[in-house]
Amino acid sequence: MIDAHQHFWRPERGDYGWLDASEPVLYRDFEPEHLAPHIRRAGITGTVLVQAAATVGETRFLLELAERTDWIKAVVGWVPLEDPGVERTLDDLAREPSFRGVRPMIQDIPDDDWMLSEAIAPALRALVDRDLSLDALVHPRHLSRVVVLLERHPDLRVVVDHAAKPEIRAGRFEDWAADLARIARDTTACCKLSGLVTEAGPDWQVDDLRRYADHVVDCFGPERVMWGSDWPVVEIAGGFERWRAATDVLLQGLGDSERSAILGGAAARFYRIESHPINAATSSAAELDERSE
Repeated sequence: MIDAHQHFWRPERGDYGWLDASEPVLYRDFEPEHLAPHIRRAGITGTVLVQAAATVGETRFLLELAERTDWIKAVVGWVPLEDPGVERTLDDLAREPSFRGVRPMIQDIPDDDWMLSEAIAPALRALVDRDLSLDALVHPRHLSRVVVLLERHPDLRVVVDHAAKPEIRAGRFEDWAADLARIARDTTACCKLSGLVTEAGPDWQVDDLRRYADHVVDCFGPERVMWGSDWPVVEIAGGFERWRAATDVLLQGLGDSERSAILGGAAARFYRIESHPINAATSSAAELDERSE
C-alpha cells in the first residue's frame, strides 16, 4: 500500500509563501517521525513525498529526508520550468534515486494559460526525455487546458492532483465532471483520489464525497487512480485516519484487485516504485514511530 501524496515542511525554512500562523494546525514542523504512526496503523509501506514550496531548495530538503527514510519511495519536487538552464537542474536532481518528477504550483499562477506557454515547452520535453512525471496541481477551470497540454505533449506522464479540487462544499459537479471525463477519455493522464475532504469542509460526511470519488474511479479506472492522504493538509478536515476510513467505505464496492490498484499499484507504476529492504542508513516507520511516542 502506497500513500501517493503527502508533504513534509519546516516553516523556519522560510520558503512556504502560502503557510503562516493564521493556520495554526499546519504552521509547525511536519517530518517523517510525525507521519510514521499514521502510516504504520494504516499498513502503508511507502509514500510519495510532494513539494510544498516553489523552490529548488525545498526539493533538496525533501530529497535529504528521503535519503534517510526507507518508506519515502519517491519525491516530486519543483524546478523553474521557464529557466533556460532547467535541464541542468533536472539532471542534478535526478542524481538522487528518489527523484521522480516535478510539480509546478499551477493553482497559484495568475495566468491560467501558463501551462500552454512556449516558455515552458522545452522543459516539458526535457521531462519526457528523462522519464520524469508532472503532477498537475490545478483547479476545475484548468482542466480544459490540461487536455490541450497533453495534445501537445502526448508522451508527458501527468497525474491530476486532488482530482482537480472539485468544489464539493458548493455542490458544483457537472462542469468538473465533464472536463475530468474528457481528460480520462482523451489522454493518458492519471488522477489522484486525494484532497477531497479539504474541498468538502470540516463537517463533511462520506456521502458528500461519494459521487466525486465514484466519478474519478469510473472515468479513469482503478489502474489510473492513486490514493493519497494529502497529509498534513488533511488534518484541517478530519485528519488522516478519518479520510483513510472513508476511503474504505468509498471503495467497498470494488474487487480486491481494483482496490489494490488504487491503494498502491497505480502509484507504483506511475512513479516507478520498486520495493527495497530497510538498511542501516534509513529509518523504518516503526523506528520513527517509537521516536515520536
